Amino acid sequence: MGMTDNLLSTGLWYLTLAAFLLILLQAARSVRWRALRSDNALQHSFFGAAVALGFIWQLRAGIYPGLAIHIFGITVVTLMLGWGLAVLAGLLALVITVITGREPLVMFAANGLVTVMIPALVTQAIMLWERHRDFSNFFAYIFFCGFFGAGISVAAAGVMMCAMLWASGVYEFSELVHGYLRYLPLFMVPEGFVNGAVVTGMMVFHPDRLTTLDQRRYR
Repeated sequence: MGMTDNLLSTGLWYLTLAAFLLILLQAARSVRWRALRSDNALQHSFFGAAVALGFIWQLRAGIYPGLAIHIFGITVVTLMLGWGLAVLAGLLALVITVITGREPLVMFAANGLVTVMIPALVTQAIMLWERHRDFSNFFAYIFFCGFFGAGISVAAAGVMMCAMLWASGVYEFSELVHGYLRYLPLFMVPEGFVNGAVVTGMMVFHPDRLTTLDQRRYR
């Protein structure tokens, strides 16, 4: 989901920009830049993920004027790269959508916050919760981090976007509930399925590409 028009009030636009820059700074600080420079496979995963997301985000459907929905895919990228690199890869994908005219440059920070940063942070939190619970079955990683992580992340992003639009006075709260929030479970199912299926395939064929997967924990 993303905002294809400038729908935010001036004050909320600046607040969103501040939050965007703060999270971007933390993401950049969390990246192990030396490891990225020396690991060709990680570089391929990073740039490949950015290009893949940029292509996937071209496929979207409009719901309300200025709003669009699409598959996020950020969960699987976060599990592949870690949340910091996932944020940077997602922002590179957003640059592609701006260049192709899918989203306006003025909404880059808002769309980056909703489409990239919130899903990446939610996925990271769920992954840390799963790791803290110390499950011994690798299906816990697939279902909690892959399937459910993706579904919850898209729900969190949807709620955040609706809160921003309501605070800006663009739509009434009842409009958002009737025309968007009540359909969130329908958005969560395909998001969870796509991300979970990709994570499952990677665990089977390329588990080394999932940098957040500690294979020693599972029996």
